[in-house]
Amino acid sequence: MSSSISALAIQIIQIIWIDVLLSGDNAVVIALACRSLPGRKKNIGLVLGASAAVIMRLLLTVIVLNLMTIPWLKIVSAVLLIYIAVKLLLDDGESHSMDEAASLWHAIKLIVIADVIMSLDNVIAVAAAARGSFPLILFGLILSIPLIIFTSQLFIALIERFRALIWAGAALMGWIAGELCLTDPILSDVSFLQNDMSNYTASTLGAFSVLIIAGLLRQRNINTNPLSDDQSG
Repeated sequence: MSSSISALAIQIIQIIWIDVLLSGDNAVVIALACRSLPGRKKNIGLVLGASAAVIMRLLLTVIVLNLMTIPWLKIVSAVLLIYIAVKLLLDDGESHSMDEAASLWHAIKLIVIADVIMSLDNVIAVAAAARGSFPLILFGLILSIPLIIFTSQLFIALIERFRALIWAGAALMGWIAGELCLTDPILSDVSFLQNDMSNYTASTLGAFSVLIIAGLLRQRNINTNPLSDDQSG
């Protein structure tokens, strides 16, 4: 009896530690998506975004092991994640011109899509630590809600002081996208790609892709409509 309780305690501690370590990436996405929402809507966005993301994780837990064996899916997901990161940078300052409800829905939609893509490591790690126990998996997912909300609030506070963190957060999403590509089944058998240098190179390319694409698009927008850019600043 005592040994089973000890084993359960160890599993719970492992799940908590995994959540603490892996909630940061998701918090960055939520913070970037909600940063331009006004006052109370920002808090609503944080809570709804984190809750919706965890619900999607729960669904993802059921299918992730089979779904992620489909060739090209991770590569497509990585491209989509880069697209979202670029969009978050291009949306900077534009959400204020949207209707508040539309702006809130827009933020939550981006949060859920990005979180599904980025939560693969969290889902797999929690499921492994839970040894297939659904109650423990559910515990881990529910626990991640307050962790993500707290970290998101902290990151938003930092963004308001250091605007460069917006670009750093988007670059992080690109970094994750680069890592995700190399784990796709279509590339997993390519031996020369399965090493630390290849992972670092792919991640770096992903991060720079986001920064370069967003920078070029923002510059094009400035050249096309300089007056609107001056007004938004």
